[in-house]
Parts: sequence; C-alpha cells; structure tokens
Amino acid sequence: MKLAVFDFDSTLMEGETLEFIAKEYNIQDVMKQITTEAMEGKIDFFESLIKRVSLLKGAKEDKIKKICEHLPYTKGAKNTISELKKMGYKTVCFSGGYETATIPAQKALGYDAQFSNIFHFKNGELTGMLGGEMMFSDSKGKMLKRLQNILNIDEKDTITVGDGANDISMFNYASKRIAFCAKPILKQHSNIIIDNKDLSEILNYINE
Repeated sequence: MKLAVFDFDSTLMEGETLEFIAKEYNIQDVMKQITTEAMEGKIDFFESLIKRVSLLKGAKEDKIKKICEHLPYTKGAKNTISELKKMGYKTVCFSGGYETATIPAQKALGYDAQFSNIFHFKNGELTGMLGGEMMFSDSKGKMLKRLQNILNIDEKDTITVGDGANDISMFNYASKRIAFCAKPILKQHSNIIIDNKDLSEILNYINE
C-alpha cells in the first residue's frame, strides 16, 4: 500500500474556498490579502484562520454550502486521483479549509478520505468560529504521521502535494514532495516543482 496526500485549496481546487465565499459578501480583497500572507508563511496559520472566518460572521449557511458544492476543481485532479488509485495508492485530502467543501469534492474527485476543518453554524448563520483537525501549521504533518503508522506505510511510499506554507509539515514525512504552482517558501521544502496548473503532470514523476 502507498499513500498520496493532497492539499485542497489551490491544489485540488482552483482557488481558495474562503475567497469564493468572501466574493459574495464583497470582502474578497481583504480575505485574499490574509490568505496570501498565511500561504507565504508571513503570519501564523491558526491566527489567519481565525481572522478570515471571523470576517464571514453572519454569512448564511445555505449560501455557503451552495458555493462549496460548485467550486472549480483543478485540471487533471480527478484523472490523477483515479490513476494513483489504480497504482495502489490510498488518496487523501488534507485541508486547512472546510468539510463543507472537501466532502462534495470527495464525491466529485474520488479520493478515499478527507481531513479538514468545520464551520460553526447556529440558526442558519456562520458564527465566525470553527473547529477541526487542520487548524495549525503543523497539523498536516501530525496527521500524516498518524496515517502512516495506522496503515503501516513508509515515507518512501508517500507522496505529498501542496502549494502553501501550511503544507511544509507534511512534506517532512514524504519521499516525493510536490510543490504545485506553489509559494516560494514551499518550493524550498520540495523535491519536485510543477508550475503548470495541470495535476496530471504529477503522474510523470511517480515511478522515478
């Protein structure tokens, strides 16, 4: 058994979930600025997460779910996951984003499991709070190590794919560390760099 772990926002999905939601409330510019700083490693990921979700306090639950069910997936995402599964890989999504988006994406793209965060809704509105499994800069690394232990998969049989600073921790436990259209800080921790926005290019490196 082998393991392939993908980031969601700007990796499996074309863009950032919170920015798509923010656009509906005309706050996309400030949301984009905070996201960019977090992905570049300029501000703490947890602090950025809290700040970004708080900006959406009062957003309607049904509107958020509708947006998340119609996000644009990255070219080659579905085919790449399908091909990896044929090669014996378990395919998993680790997202600092939200299961409101990653669960519909699992159905659309076919990955085996997802670990993400959860919006807190009350009376049909976002409270501005959240919880979940991927809230800190080291969350992905810790979760990957757990999965490797549970599934008895070695680092040499592990692939990680991401684009931002919060993907660094999971890169530490994989033999193939793929920076996909990534920020400079993540490229420094990678051994494969793909700058063309087509995930199927990953397949060219699998058997090397």
